[in-house]
Amino acid sequence: QSRPCRQFCLCDDINAQIITMSKPQPPTQQQQQQPALFCSIGSPTTSISNQQLRDTIERFLESLGAREDVLLLPPDFTRFHSQAGTITRFISEYYNFTEREEDDDDTIRRVTVSSTTSASCPNIQIIPALGTHAPMKKEQIELMFGSNLANKKTHNHNDDIDSSSSSSSPFVVHNWRDDVVTIGYAPEEMVEKATHGMVKEKWPAQLNKLVWEKRIQRDNGDGTNGIEDGDGTATTNLNNSTDAPKNSQPLVISIGQVVPHEVTGMANYNKNLFVGVGGVEAINLSHFIGAVHGMEKLMGRGNNPLREILNYSSSKYLEQQLDLWYILTVMGPSSSPKCGSGNNDHDGGDDVEMKGLFIGRDVTCYDLACNLSLQVNFNLLETSPKKVVVYLNEEYHSTWLGNKSIYRTRMAIEDGGELIVLAPWVETFGEDECIDLLIRKVGYVGTPNIMKAMERDEELKRNLSAVAHLIHGSSEGRFSVTYCPGKLTKGEVESVGYNYADLEEMKRVYKIETLKDGWNTRTDENGIEEEFYYISNPALGLWAHPSRFVEEESHGSNATTHGGVAISSNQEASDGSGGVGGWKKPPRESA
Repeated sequence: QSRPCRQFCLCDDINAQIITMSKPQPPTQQQQQQPALFCSIGSPTTSISNQQLRDTIERFLESLGAREDVLLLPPDFTRFHSQAGTITRFISEYYNFTEREEDDDDTIRRVTVSSTTSASCPNIQIIPALGTHAPMKKEQIELMFGSNLANKKTHNHNDDIDSSSSSSSPFVVHNWRDDVVTIGYAPEEMVEKATHGMVKEKWPAQLNKLVWEKRIQRDNGDGTNGIEDGDGTATTNLNNSTDAPKNSQPLVISIGQVVPHEVTGMANYNKNLFVGVGGVEAINLSHFIGAVHGMEKLMGRGNNPLREILNYSSSKYLEQQLDLWYILTVMGPSSSPKCGSGNNDHDGGDDVEMKGLFIGRDVTCYDLACNLSLQVNFNLLETSPKKVVVYLNEEYHSTWLGNKSIYRTRMAIEDGGELIVLAPWVETFGEDECIDLLIRKVGYVGTPNIMKAMERDEELKRNLSAVAHLIHGSSEGRFSVTYCPGKLTKGEVESVGYNYADLEEMKRVYKIETLKDGWNTRTDENGIEEEFYYISNPALGLWAHPSRFVEEESHGSNATTHGGVAISSNQEASDGSGGVGGWKKPPRESA
């Protein structure tokens, strides 16, 4: 059982946070799973520097002991501001995998006397948790993870490494359609209960094959090492020597940011595995479960039907099979923000700072991170904006990514209002050719039309994540969406159901270099004053008006079927709904 072993203070000022450190122990087949929280740091006023972050990461890794094999699962470039790239680099430097790079605050007085490094030099592989996203480019890897890691050459040759980097790169590209294995299922009965009867289909727990190969080896008692499968059986591994070092078990570290999310309510934790490095079947069904439940009933809620399914699968298949740890961050606006941060792209990172850091191996660290994220990232507005202007930086090159501008603001925008999306780098709709074609074919045309299209189109039925995305990106006619892309034509934008405006013209109207996040005013050429709400990065929060939140009331449990997936007949399109499950009065199990 985990127990507190020491405390130390990271900061000198009045916002200093005390973190409780626990000596972690890797799980064994015999032990019962116990809460294992290594550290919990954070508050809405906390600002964790790179030096403080490095100190904590080094203490954590030191407590785990020497390792031979380390697998890191950070997010991709679309989560640039998560600080996951910096954490990955710190881990690499601790294990002597790459030389240390200087940080901006290296001159700040350190809590520890000197930086520690591991006595071991393990092999390190890094799988960015792409999910459905396109592979990272070499320049994105360098910008996010540093030049030393981006240019690192290893003795590991992997055919799945992106052609833009050497075959000896530690970075492995996850292919959500081909590189996965199904490790088990959440049963149909459990899925039906978790979704209040909305979905009646078992959910496949899928992982990248390389991740599942890192299962803990068990001593079979016959001179061989066994790897336990998800069903409790053991597979003999003859490639491992019987005289392997004591700490030779593979270490898997999942890294990422907790923030409100349109599919899972709150991002990260086991989503980073089951979706980030998961497979097409699991991703399709998970997105659809989120859509039929209703985006407004998911976002900002750590406990929801899909998370219940992920937690079930995590407990059953991951926690005893992998020496798996989570490093979770909470990011928020800097205490000294600058105007026009949206125009600085990644040079504007000074306007985002780390508010929380949580390290653990079970749901405890996730719950703590969720609690802080809601304090930092959830913006409840007293007045619904008639107009919202969102800027998308270089992280957003598709509407698949850029529609966070819709997801994160739809519960705030006034009925009949307008969302203007300034998107200089958006050049496509989907993240792969198949999804892109489906978006162009169907469009963001509202839930009823999208569901009818799914009934007719077998390809759409096979890509339920695309169905969910189209639903999420539809305003259901409650407000208008005006896209201003840098690399899509007027015809392309209007063909999928959005309004189009010229980017340069709109940038002259809304001068992002002078705007501040939040309420702004401008005066037009006729002297008429306009008030609007500006958001420089929609990935950093969730914006809502209290009227968009409704109490749950009991409904019956009748269900109908759409495209082979059962959906409750109690669902009704409600004002502000972004999905099939836009409940005015969501279902609740009767007592």
